[in-house]
Amino acid sequence: MRFHRDQRPGIRYQVSGVRDQKPVIGDQWSVVTGQNGQVSQISVVRSKRTILLGLTACVLLIAGCRQDMQNEPKMIPQRGTDFFADHRSARPQVEATVARGQLREDSYFYTGVVQGANGYREERDELPFPVSMEVLKRGQERFNIYCTPCHSRVGNGLGEIVDRGYKPAANLMDQVRLSQPISHYFYVMTNGYGAMPDYSAQLTPVDRWAVAAYIRALQLSQAKGTAADVPAGVQVRSLKSVAEEEGHPDYAQPWALPATAVQAYKPITSEGTPGMAPANPADPAIKIPHTAPGTPAK
Repeated sequence: MRFHRDQRPGIRYQVSGVRDQKPVIGDQWSVVTGQNGQVSQISVVRSKRTILLGLTACVLLIAGCRQDMQNEPKMIPQRGTDFFADHRSARPQVEATVARGQLREDSYFYTGVVQGANGYREERDELPFPVSMEVLKRGQERFNIYCTPCHSRVGNGLGEIVDRGYKPAANLMDQVRLSQPISHYFYVMTNGYGAMPDYSAQLTPVDRWAVAAYIRALQLSQAKGTAADVPAGVQVRSLKSVAEEEGHPDYAQPWALPATAVQAYKPITSEGTPGMAPANPADPAIKIPHTAPGTPAK
């Protein structure tokens, strides 16, 4: 507590015999009062403990003024270092070790291909896990999000991008795509194909297999399925009849290729969908090396 002269006229304080020196925390105070009860003098005796605390604080402050936070000893990427004998800051991986979560023992699940007898990779018409309705629903959801802008919801390659001047995407219902094994779609989604980029960042391996399963189900419903594929007692109805009953007969009419399309192909009835969308020209036949039979994809 400090007494200012303008507030207490005539009051003086004295610290360890030194007049008008400012007291600090820890000092011992002695107050002298006059006959009228007013304070006439305040004496302060500074203890050794106060001095010791002050010195300690100064030492700590000086010790904290180092440059370790600014000049932190660390390895800067793509720079050399003298710390290691090979002068490389980026250390090589430890041999015979696998990072956690990257074991990937089932290579077919993550790649969609296997090594054939001739040494080349082979695609298979089988899924690495059983297919359920939950898998198909998940595949349909992912397909509608990532695939329909190019391939449309029925997979005929006339998505919304065609209306905006892009080249028609692959028709998943033509004779070439119908003959592809189911792992081919997984491989294309993983690595891309032609003008199509890969979707490995958007789709996890499980989702890619789910989309591939849904594509096969879509093919069965649009072009590949036969009466033998339908369980006994299940009634099969055409899309046109369903659309007419729902009051939308135009939904089952032929899809006209927009004038903004880069290339326009004539419709091929044998490759059409229920909407009779024009298909891309038939590509050369693709021969797949023989592989051991697995779980057929239906």
